[in-house]
Amino acid sequence: MTDKTPGVPIYLDHNATTPIDPEAVEAMMPYLKGEFGNPSSGNPLGRRAKEGVEQARMEVAALLGCQLGEIIFTSGGSESNNMVLKGLINFEDPAEFHVITSTIEHPAILNPALFLMELGAKVTILPVDRLGQVDPDDVRKAISSRTTLITLMLANNETGTLQPIREVSQIAKDHNVLFHTDTAQAVGKIEVDINDLGVDFLSVAGHKLYGPKGVGVLYMRSGCSLTPLIHGAAQENGMRAGTENVVLAAGLGAACRVAKGRLEEDFERNCLLRNRLQELLFEGINGLVLNGHGEKRLPNTLNVSVPGLEGGKILDGLPTIMASTGAACHDRTIKLSHVLSAMSVPPEVGMGALRLTLGRSNTMEQIEEAARLIIERVKGMREEK
Repeated sequence: MTDKTPGVPIYLDHNATTPIDPEAVEAMMPYLKGEFGNPSSGNPLGRRAKEGVEQARMEVAALLGCQLGEIIFTSGGSESNNMVLKGLINFEDPAEFHVITSTIEHPAILNPALFLMELGAKVTILPVDRLGQVDPDDVRKAISSRTTLITLMLANNETGTLQPIREVSQIAKDHNVLFHTDTAQAVGKIEVDINDLGVDFLSVAGHKLYGPKGVGVLYMRSGCSLTPLIHGAAQENGMRAGTENVVLAAGLGAACRVAKGRLEEDFERNCLLRNRLQELLFEGINGLVLNGHGEKRLPNTLNVSVPGLEGGKILDGLPTIMASTGAACHDRTIKLSHVLSAMSVPPEVGMGALRLTLGRSNTMEQIEEAARLIIERVKGMREEK
């Protein structure tokens, strides 16, 4: 049976989630069996569990280029984002808190920001251009004496467009403002180096880089502080109470180790496959539109629109292609993506969006077969109209 055999699924939804890497599974297994100790316990089982957590912390830190004490394990990207936004505000005087973000952020940023706004905080939501990028000058102009935090994602989950994080981090430093970036979609796909980016806080989601679901990381630069989101005992340097999930931490650590070892290989291969898919689709579908930046984007992400058709209906007729029309948290909803809307993509174009995101398991044969099926489906739907 080959990749082109009818009925064999072709997974093109890696921005939604990734399969767990075999090395991550292997790293998790001991803690699902005999090594069940509590990392806070002083007995041999507890000490070995603690060693497992610290090994994972070392592997995450090595991928990000930071210190061990700057890594806080969380339940995922959403918790990490919430920790930053809610951990910096003074709830006794929320009106003194000002956060700057953008219209294309993940709901795990926008909704906490709106929650703070309801409490009385000031929230500035900056626009993006047609390619989905924030203008650093807009960030500079939005800063006031009350500005506490700037938060911008490194890579957009729908279009893959990269933001000018380095420029904005310098602006933040110049104004003595803290800077956070959500790198859930970027880590493991492109190089993410803390010192290069110059950020104070950074969020990671394990299941986006071939680790398990339910685990993530918050990087917090040494010298920064937050009010904990979860109060309790003193785990994670007092920043995140609760017994550490050794199983998931071990899996994330191993996934980070694997990602670091094959980052360049994966980058080049993803670019090759994505560019081939883009080439074939544009050759075969008249009027196809590229959403997002053509160059400054993730190597694995292709977001295109078929004007006049609905992306969800296109995919409904392609049962062997596992893809999406936008973010997995609201995929197939019959409304224009908030990201494409923010980019001023007309509804008749944006409603036809397809988010095709590649990963390690994809082959050139799969890519060519996926392109053939999508082209046939679009042509068939157009003939029916």
